[in-house]
Amino acid sequence: RLFHQYHKTFAPLDFSDYEAIGRCDQEVPEYFNFASDVLDKWSQIEKERKGPSNPALWWINGKGDEIKWSFEELGFLSQKVANVLSGPCSLQRGDRVLVILPRIPEWWLLNVACMRTGVAIIPGTTQLTAQDICYRLLASKAKCIITTDVLAPVVDSVASKCQLLKTKLIVSESSRAEWLNFSDLL
Repeated sequence: RLFHQYHKTFAPLDFSDYEAIGRCDQEVPEYFNFASDVLDKWSQIEKERKGPSNPALWWINGKGDEIKWSFEELGFLSQKVANVLSGPCSLQRGDRVLVILPRIPEWWLLNVACMRTGVAIIPGTTQLTAQDICYRLLASKAKCIITTDVLAPVVDSVASKCQLLKTKLIVSESSRAEWLNFSDLL
């Protein structure tokens, strides 16, 4: 199906590769990390090309403000966020973090940073109630929650019931007592 007049002809998929994986004939890596095995490889390709590249992330809000990050920028920023998670947030491989954010650029950075560090991300919609948040924190045994200043008071109302919750990280321009500020740490 043609979407525009300057289409490229692509080779058909080789389904024998998929069958080989099913038969365990094709080598599958023992460890795979999307951030380092894919994102960092694209970043390296981008550096070697030394020319204009397509953005890895292109985000536009309702007002028309936009953010464009190359693969190199996305990789670098996700490494900084990974340092925040493993440093001030004290998260280690296998720990769980509940992330309740709208789809802002920080949401994508946190996703990649969690992949990088081996931290299990539990995404949540911004429509969660206090009871929903408390249930998810208790059921998941999350050690950290990350949200905006809109939901921070809701989290504070249930945090005392969640003994395993050690760190609260807020994505906001303002500070809040007992919360680490994402922007300040980054």
